Amino acid sequence: MEEKELLRRNEEQNPNENSAVHENKMGIMPVKKLLISMAWPAMLSMTINALYNVVDSIFVAWLSEDAFTAVSIVNPIQMLIISLAVGSGVGVNSLIARLLGAKNQEGANKAASASLRIGLFNYLVFFIVGAFLTKFFVSAYAQEGTEIYDAALTYMRIVCIGCLFINVEVQLEKVLQSTGNMVAPMICSLTGAIVNIVFDPILIFGLMGFPAMGVAGAAIATVFGQLCSLIVAVVIILKGEHLVEIRLRGFKMDWGIVKDIYKVGFPSIIMQAIGSVMLIFYNMILVAYSTTAVAVLGVYFKMQSFVFMPVFGLNQGAMPIMGYNYGAKNKKRLMETYKWGLTIALIVMALGTLLFQLFPSALLSMFDASAEMYKIGVPALRIISICFIPAAFGIMTSTLFQGTGHGMLSLYGSLLRQLIGILPLAYILIRIGGVTLSWTAFPLAEILGLTYSAVVLRWLYKKEIANL
Repeated sequence: MEEKELLRRNEEQNPNENSAVHENKMGIMPVKKLLISMAWPAMLSMTINALYNVVDSIFVAWLSEDAFTAVSIVNPIQMLIISLAVGSGVGVNSLIARLLGAKNQEGANKAASASLRIGLFNYLVFFIVGAFLTKFFVSAYAQEGTEIYDAALTYMRIVCIGCLFINVEVQLEKVLQSTGNMVAPMICSLTGAIVNIVFDPILIFGLMGFPAMGVAGAAIATVFGQLCSLIVAVVIILKGEHLVEIRLRGFKMDWGIVKDIYKVGFPSIIMQAIGSVMLIFYNMILVAYSTTAVAVLGVYFKMQSFVFMPVFGLNQGAMPIMGYNYGAKNKKRLMETYKWGLTIALIVMALGTLLFQLFPSALLSMFDASAEMYKIGVPALRIISICFIPAAFGIMTSTLFQGTGHGMLSLYGSLLRQLIGILPLAYILIRIGGVTLSWTAFPLAEILGLTYSAVVLRWLYKKEIANL
């Protein structure tokens, strides 16, 4: 009701303006309430997505440790799929929000329409990977004919060839988020998550008359959930009224718009993909010492999603607010959004740190951990989780960089943390003190990232934001 009243007053104060370009809630609603109202749907959605990823892995772990290791090996490829989809979507989100803030309705419509074509292109990349490159990837981790090899090959082929739905659906979500609509994307994500959770045990273990498909069942449940999410997203786009228009027919790509999307989107793709690349090579480092260590790292990345995903949801709520107010040259609202976002992120990360420090054994037990997994995993979860609190600062500062159109600044920070920091440190430390010492690469690299973010934020504020 408060939001509608604010919009009504704005219309009364600007009666001669076209309604399509009226100030929306991102320019007039109190920042704290606005951020919470926009962030909670994304935070809930991302948390539910984290839940279904964990549930998926728990069911697979009940099959065997080798089956779970196989899924952990493929996990970086799934992360790459999401990286390409979400990264390009971030570019769409940021550009549309800035164009709406600058009252450029036609440009915003063109960006929204281009997003659908970008999603189709993203799918083509991973269709090729799934159809032709799976054996090459899996053979780097497991010997042909083993359970790990066969399960990883099957799982990877299905999730890659079937990723059309997630690539298109993510683009539609980002278009909706860019206009301040956070509830509809939440509904889309929740639909896919719930469908996945329901069908996982049915297809993995062969319940309700279905055949037991094992790891293949987990992959099929994932793809089916993504299809259901896309169906809901399409219905919402076609049936609802939105601040931007997606043109399906008679649309000619504006390559200037595409360039502007990838100005932020490409660094975001690389930034998110860096995590996948880091995990691919970290697994290669670990597999020479223990396949169980690979499984432990898989457990960590599944469980840490409960901590990081709500913060990434907060990121999704904050970015269009930042982009809109940056485009509107409203420094006060831009920085107030950043400060509130950082405060909430620090609280979430602090709670996550306590969880990992106090209950590492309980977290591992969910995955039917062996004695060796407990031995390696308990110190791993405690050591790595030290990085959570400094990561909050890095994530929200990166959101500010992206929201203001400076995606490359975010990219440099991710490169510093995950490639320049984690991998070389892990490679050296594992040779000095074994697997346990190698986990300290995470908090050490995060300290590097925090230092970078603080220095660059100060520079950007003085150079640009202070003069808005």
